[in-house]
Amino acid sequence: EVQLVESGGGLVQPGGSLRLSCSASGFTFENYVMTWVRQAPGKGLEWVYTITGNGDYNYYPDSMKGRFTVSRDNTKGTLFLQMNRLKPEDTAVYYCNARNPVGLNFWGQGTQVTVPS
Repeated sequence: EVQLVESGGGLVQPGGSLRLSCSASGFTFENYVMTWVRQAPGKGLEWVYTITGNGDYNYYPDSMKGRFTVSRDNTKGTLFLQMNRLKPEDTAVYYCNARNPVGLNFWGQGTQVTVPS
């Protein structure tokens, strides 16, 4: 059974840090490009960060530059998102996504991050 389980979310004060994890099972993790996306209350999905299967390359929108970093441990089937200097506008449910070259796509259930204003 394919599973993606996010964890590490919570309530953090502005300027604080969180490290999200996404634990994968049921598929060959290193064959999948992994992406973090988020959804703020009342808004659509927003791309946060993407990392290639071997971890050599990562991609992100300009809005994420400088505060967020992504990494993965293929030996443990785990994806990470380190979030620093958090702002209220970072409040969202954060999801991890796995995608392989032939288009197979898996999603986790999400983890809530709340940064009060």
